[in-house]
Amino acid sequence: MGFPPIASPRLLVFLPYHRHRMSRVQSRTAAIQAMALASLRLRHLSPSASGAAAHRRLPAKNSSSFAQLRCPSSCLAGTRPLRSRLTRVYALSSNDIRVGSNLEVDGAPWKVLEFLHVKPGKGAAFVRTKMRNYITGNTVEKTFRAGSTIPEASISKETKQFTYKDGSQFVFMDLTTFEESRLNEGDVGDKQKWLKEGMDCNLLYWNGRIIDFDLPITVRLTVTDTDPGQGDSAQGGTKPATVETGAVVTVPSFVNVGDDILIDSRTGQYMNRA
Repeated sequence: MGFPPIASPRLLVFLPYHRHRMSRVQSRTAAIQAMALASLRLRHLSPSASGAAAHRRLPAKNSSSFAQLRCPSSCLAGTRPLRSRLTRVYALSSNDIRVGSNLEVDGAPWKVLEFLHVKPGKGAAFVRTKMRNYITGNTVEKTFRAGSTIPEASISKETKQFTYKDGSQFVFMDLTTFEESRLNEGDVGDKQKWLKEGMDCNLLYWNGRIIDFDLPITVRLTVTDTDPGQGDSAQGGTKPATVETGAVVTVPSFVNVGDDILIDSRTGQYMNRA
């Protein structure tokens, strides 16, 4: 059974063109399906192999199937993390200096202990500061021109527990990783008077090294030696008392041996009975 003849010459011309266009569409559809299948197979490969295969098989951006393929996360893994690992240098205006500000002067970290903004009758305003060097412990006075820019020292803190003393070294431990950090007796200084085992402290890091540590503001210690108390009244005089770390504290006369007291670690002064 044959087909009836086509009378119109226009249809005779259009028919081959139509068949050619349909074959191109079918080829393009087959190509898209093949690339989608390849994308599914990539997900079953190892991360390194999938990343390499994705680079070889990804089509050009102007291809209509580009949106259908997703580049594995390993392709872009190095973009943002590399940027976040770069060292950032923050600048601080001298007008923003406050007590406790961390500055980097002459390649060393300093902590501002005191500051004063001075506006003389003649001449430019300036900021007078008293700073302590984190590394050497030296204290100096330094002035900065008002509005000048000063690099801010990038100091990070990590909470670690003081576990024990090994000779002349104080050992701190990270309770998550069990990594130990050690400080020499000279680096600890007078803070050892209030430091006891099991106490959580904040270790300060600068350029990957420990430069200082902070004790809790309030520490609880037990009185090991003192004169007998004089009643349970806040009235009366004071007396010296030795606590478990060996430090001597001035306490009210009613405090007895075995009492737990609270001490301000910044000043070493008695605060209250625990």
